Amino acid sequence: MYKKLLKPILFCIDPERVHEITFFFINLIFKIPLVSSLISKIYSLKNPILETEVFGIKFPNPIGLAAGFDKNAKLYNEFSNFGFGFIEIGTVTPLPQEGNPKKRLFRLVSDEAIINRMGFNNTGVEEVIKRLKYNKGVIVGGNIGKNKITDFDNSIQDYLICFEKLYPHVHYFAINVSSPNTEKLRDLQQKDLLKNLLEAIQKKNKSYSFPKPVLLKIGPDLSQDQLIDVIEVIAETSLDGIIATNTTLSRDNLSSSENLVNQEGGLSGKPISKKSTNIIKFLHEKSNGSIPIIGVGGIMNPDDAIEKIKAGATLIQLYSGFVYSGPSIIKKINNAIIDYRLNQ
Repeated sequence: MYKKLLKPILFCIDPERVHEITFFFINLIFKIPLVSSLISKIYSLKNPILETEVFGIKFPNPIGLAAGFDKNAKLYNEFSNFGFGFIEIGTVTPLPQEGNPKKRLFRLVSDEAIINRMGFNNTGVEEVIKRLKYNKGVIVGGNIGKNKITDFDNSIQDYLICFEKLYPHVHYFAINVSSPNTEKLRDLQQKDLLKNLLEAIQKKNKSYSFPKPVLLKIGPDLSQDQLIDVIEVIAETSLDGIIATNTTLSRDNLSSSENLVNQEGGLSGKPISKKSTNIIKFLHEKSNGSIPIIGVGGIMNPDDAIEKIKAGATLIQLYSGFVYSGPSIIKKINNAIIDYRLNQ
């Protein structure tokens, strides 16, 4: 129904506006009694074979909703009814910010891709916390970053503020240093700067009686030498895992119009599938499988998901595939994972 009926209508409207409309209607529909149970019955798949335990958390299934979709934790409970095993909210910053000027979100339909230059638009950590207090048993990851107005030299403080405030409300943290849409943010992926940031976060984390898992979200445009640096820093700071990958600045092999291809921002979707998978494989092999990896980037169908898992991903996340294929893709991927695990 989504691909034949809803998608053609929604794709006629500005993508950011569609996002707002979709959130409005999902919020409205789920207020109707029994709707959440009906949606869950249609889309969710419960099977012990899908259960995945990693970095101390038992996930009902390995498919998550990637950060950027439910930035402000408005509908994480509702989205869980579509079959996701976990939801990553954010990127959250200490202060509210509007993000970059509109228009800033573009569909490249012929490439099954999206370009965004949102710029960490979010309501700020205090507002997000208010919504997370109503969690109905959903595993939630907190993706955190820095405010645009924060001086680069004070970046660590922004991450620490978000970490401390979100700590009671999320199950794990994703440290986002790889978005291409905040000036100089990706500089934090440099080895020394990255180590300083992660050491500060881990020091704060270990001050609690029960430290939370901390993962690093990296970009797909890092060189192999930079990826080796990432592995070393993760080992040195005792981080719990990697999320690979964020969006890319590359525009290779796209068939969409030049006007779309030349838009500034990060590219996600089908064109980055292979690049993301290759990075997952490289990280898995070079770390001897010692670092849990959440695979994200260009998972548009069950085959893409299984390729990520074969490459070394323990969990996966959807964004563009959810937009292009609709909620039915989650159940299809879960069924493929069941088949894959039964045949191992």
